[in-house]
Amino acid sequence: MSENKRKIEVSVMADVFARGEKPEYLLWVGSAGAFDDRYKKVTRAFVKILTHLDINFAVLGVEETSSGDIARRTGNEMLFQMQAMMNIETMNSYEVKKIITCDPHAFNTFKNEYPDYDGKYEVIHHTQFLQKLIAEGKLKIEGDLFKDKTLTYHDPCYLGRANGEYNAPREVLDAIPSRKIEMKRNKSNALCCGAGGGQMFKEAEKGNKEVFIERIEDALETGANIVVTACPYCMVMMTDGLKYKNKEEEIKNYDIAELIEKILEL
Repeated sequence: MSENKRKIEVSVMADVFARGEKPEYLLWVGSAGAFDDRYKKVTRAFVKILTHLDINFAVLGVEETSSGDIARRTGNEMLFQMQAMMNIETMNSYEVKKIITCDPHAFNTFKNEYPDYDGKYEVIHHTQFLQKLIAEGKLKIEGDLFKDKTLTYHDPCYLGRANGEYNAPREVLDAIPSRKIEMKRNKSNALCCGAGGGQMFKEAEKGNKEVFIERIEDALETGANIVVTACPYCMVMMTDGLKYKNKEEEIKNYDIAELIEKILEL
């Protein structure tokens, strides 16, 4: 085992602000990244990349709570404001200036809603961060692991339509040797995965086709081997869609960070 890989494995749990660290970036893990068994793998993949590149970052650890996104989307404004003010107090106490997150919902909330409560930060989605590192030449992607694979990318609503970010994820994918094909509905015309706005925790209305089924059909029509996502909610819904269509063995669903981790063999 190389010394660098050993370093990554023993350091996969990031430094915590409460230990006295004052790093450049706060990595906001999010509820899915901390508790969902599938998305924990994405968190670990991204932490490995950050460690590999010697990025100065830390997490809040047990002091991290919900961003409040779901509370506000489902109408519990009081709970949202309580969460927002508590998080802002915590982050300001550690003099947080820059936040990276793999969750577009947290990204949207921190960027567009926390400033109303005096929580003003530079907020970066992990695909934007990866794109910046690639553009600067700090992240070099070499290898042919996916050269014979066809990738299709699903746009998360809260990254795409809500914040106009369509290019960063695609530029990261363009740096990975592979074939890429767009779904017929993409970018500003992309179909939602069906989980946003608290819909993940509701049953579909009777008589209506569930959105995640319709969206995975868009992906299957491309003939892609890998459905690429960049959001924990999208990952859950696309994975469920593949299972519903009995395609989970032949078609994989990976977050962009996982593709980078695999091609770098971290």
